[in-house]
Amino acid sequence: MTTTIIYTHTACLEHRPGPHHPESPERLRAVVQALRTPAFASLEWRDAPMGTVEQLRLIHDSHYIDEIVQSAPTQGYVPLDAGDTIMSPGSWEAVMRCVGAACAGVDAVMDGQARNVFCATRPCGHHAEPAKAMGFCIFNQAAIAAAYAYEVHKLERVAVVDFDVHHGNGTQAAFFDRPELFYASSHQSPFYPGTGARSETGVNHNIVNVPLPRGCEPAQFRAAISALVLPSLRAFAPEILIVSAGFDAHRLDPLAGMNLEDSDFHWITRELMQIADETCDGRIVSILEGGYSLDALATSSMAHVSALMQFDAE
Repeated sequence: MTTTIIYTHTACLEHRPGPHHPESPERLRAVVQALRTPAFASLEWRDAPMGTVEQLRLIHDSHYIDEIVQSAPTQGYVPLDAGDTIMSPGSWEAVMRCVGAACAGVDAVMDGQARNVFCATRPCGHHAEPAKAMGFCIFNQAAIAAAYAYEVHKLERVAVVDFDVHHGNGTQAAFFDRPELFYASSHQSPFYPGTGARSETGVNHNIVNVPLPRGCEPAQFRAAISALVLPSLRAFAPEILIVSAGFDAHRLDPLAGMNLEDSDFHWITRELMQIADETCDGRIVSILEGGYSLDALATSSMAHVSALMQFDAE
């Protein structure tokens, strides 16, 4: 069995929110270029399929889906919020490839084709709420992947762990009243989008938020994850684990203020893998979220995927 499959697609480069927008096609180019190096030669690469409207409806309201369909431009730009989240002519296919990759990843690990999957896709998704685009995100592919695993593969417990520097308000909103879906997030606070307090715990303590201060150092991050996220995740005992893999908590990221290193992303990945090995035969689907230093995004993605491939940190 293949250890790790990468799902990606060139259509994800065609979401172009503007020449000065941080969520640029160069982000995905940096990740793919980093993972096409000889150290990662054993990866299996697959084209991300198109997602379906039925998959979108697992999380998103029908009227919101219709609004996005109608907003998709044939030329120019269409803002979906105050200006952060923008559609271009290539955005519809890009976001549907993101959704298709996430659901195909679930199929692949559930069918035993690979132990784990990394979806090298963009734009990111964890800020997208069931009926609202925000924070560069149009559809929430991590939440959709979790609901897809629950509905299509008939799993009873599905978890999402999110270590992006921003709180995944969209995933939390989608999961808040669904005890079969678990969400844990570590994130800088106070910071965008302003959600993610420790007191936000969901209908059955299925939400675990770990707000961390600006300037957070690796030791503090690892201690908080070890004390709060890992025990809760282990107790939940997911049958599949979805990872919202944002790398903007890196010390080089220009949009945030935490001080993590590549090795911290390798560490948390291995910790999550250990729990997945215990509870769900190692089944992990990891989905690229944020990260806006191209250099840090490339090296952090390498650290994350090397862990998924069970390579030791250098």
